[in-house]
Amino acid sequence: MEEISAFEKFELQLDSAAKDFLKETAKWAYFLSIIGFIGIGFLLLIAVFAGTIFSAMGSSMQGMGGMGASFGAAMGAAYFLMAALYFFPVYYLFKFSSNAKKAFKDNDSTALTDSLGYLKSHYKFFGILMVILLGIYALIFVFAILGGLMGK
Repeated sequence: MEEISAFEKFELQLDSAAKDFLKETAKWAYFLSIIGFIGIGFLLLIAVFAGTIFSAMGSSMQGMGGMGASFGAAMGAAYFLMAALYFFPVYYLFKFSSNAKKAFKDNDSTALTDSLGYLKSHYKFFGILMVILLGIYALIFVFAILGGLMGK
């Protein structure tokens, strides 16, 4: 005979306060995701026009020489990469909010499960990004100390 664990016997229920908190969280997440998509649009606009902007700045500034166009292309690529990197957490936030709103509108537990999966992906993305940034900061710190010791 198969034993049923205590976890399988327990069915999680959301009370009205928890539902209200999730509904409000979904509304704010939707707002923030729309603002995020607008921000990505601006980043892409800057990426497209960065070459032109920096080329014009380079021709008007005497010290830049012919560096304006190549610097503009590099800045355009950097802005495009920032937009691509920023897209994923904003997308996950949008999918969380839209699925959560659908779940409460239709009383659909599958949609709520999907929405929480997208919220997990949103935070997982930022967690991995934070680990990468902390690693980069640690390397910068180590190289700064080594550079200081070599300079003596």
